[in-house]
Amino acid sequence: MAVPGLSWSERALSLVQKMNNFYSPGSSRYQCRPFIVGGKEVGKIPPAVLKELHQFPDIFFFSKAENGAVELNYQLVSYQERSSAMEGVLQKIRAKHKFLCLEGWRDEKYDVKPNFYDQPLMCMERAATSLFGVKRYGVHVNGFTRPGDGQLAMWLGQRSFTKQTYPGLLDNMAAGGIPAQSGIKETLIRECAEEASIPMATAATAVPVSAVSYTHENELGIFPECQFVFDLEVPKEFEPTNADGEMQKFYLWPINKVKEAIVSTDFKPNCAMVALDFLIRHSYLSPDSGLCI
Repeated sequence: MAVPGLSWSERALSLVQKMNNFYSPGSSRYQCRPFIVGGKEVGKIPPAVLKELHQFPDIFFFSKAENGAVELNYQLVSYQERSSAMEGVLQKIRAKHKFLCLEGWRDEKYDVKPNFYDQPLMCMERAATSLFGVKRYGVHVNGFTRPGDGQLAMWLGQRSFTKQTYPGLLDNMAAGGIPAQSGIKETLIRECAEEASIPMATAATAVPVSAVSYTHENELGIFPECQFVFDLEVPKEFEPTNADGEMQKFYLWPINKVKEAIVSTDFKPNCAMVALDFLIRHSYLSPDSGLCI
């Protein structure tokens, strides 16, 4: 569904601003406390979460300075010790049913580190990362082909109606978060197989092209995210099929139809940004087209 009364470029700009709204007026940005693990900042803790953490003085140390840091006990020195301590805290907080994000507990761990290529300092439950503003990483694949007319067409998936997040919305052909102790290429191959039944040999030809980063805040918390983006040209005769129940169906759409979908409410927002990046890189959009971001 399109947003009425706005031009395409205005809707595209609104999408980008929405996904990066942590830096907009009205966010909790200036009320958050830095989260420190092993002497390094790895996140931002909003006020509501800070109140809960004061109940664990043996796990977290609190700076007395205004907007000072919250530090995981520096006596916890190993990956395992830190991860275990955090798991214990999160299970106790989860039992109180105060935070909506923890109702979507996945039993899936994400590594915690200042930057992607740093050594992980610990891991924590995926659903809880937004409580600490910990950066999350994912892999997104723009699947495309060249039908008989020679023009590009893009494969889009429709998310299952039973998904915890954004059920029924449009998605990239394959995408997924990078779990703890996993790499980019490993995640790429796995998500291609599970979400679209793409053979390993074909998935291995995906080309790394960009990274889409943003920091989004909503009722679930703070989401600093970086999506590693790949383009994958598939044969004309290939048709993706889902293998893990996370996709409802797939569509092969011409670029003009994809362009309109990007700025509609039918597309999962961060996946729309990945598709928008594809259109810019492949010269389907330019400054003269009225897109000003």
